[in-house]
Amino acid sequence: MNTAMLTIEPVAGLSAASVLGGEPVLHTVPGSVLEWIALVRQGVSAKAVDTALRVMGIGQTELSRALDIPERTLARRKREGVLSRDESGKLVRLAQVIERAVQVFEDERDALSWLKSPNSALGGSSPLSLLDTDLGAAAVTRTLGRIEHGVFD
Repeated sequence: MNTAMLTIEPVAGLSAASVLGGEPVLHTVPGSVLEWIALVRQGVSAKAVDTALRVMGIGQTELSRALDIPERTLARRKREGVLSRDESGKLVRLAQVIERAVQVFEDERDALSWLKSPNSALGGSSPLSLLDTDLGAAAVTRTLGRIEHGVFD
């Protein structure tokens, strides 16, 4: 049996870690949920905010709203160098949703565009605008799953 035929190639594109700057910024590339938890607990480098802004092509005001972190707090964290545990968790959640969207759409631009656009399945809200809560992130993730499986009602 040819084992090469059993290999599933990952979709080329953004990973949650790369959205946050990868190893140069995170000083690790988490490979499991437990490793992500450890990273969140120690606090994500504030440099990850700038990387996320560049990757997403949005401004700090929009990111601040998406994370439900005041702009002044983000600016202060940039000076301090590290996000709090809660802020780190919110930024990681955003990065993981981006990674999932890229997997579903198989295209970074399409995924990022979808995240920023109003969506009827989400009550006309953009997915990005719902990521400020766990419930909103879950709704976005469920919607991505429905898209992936061709369920559009």
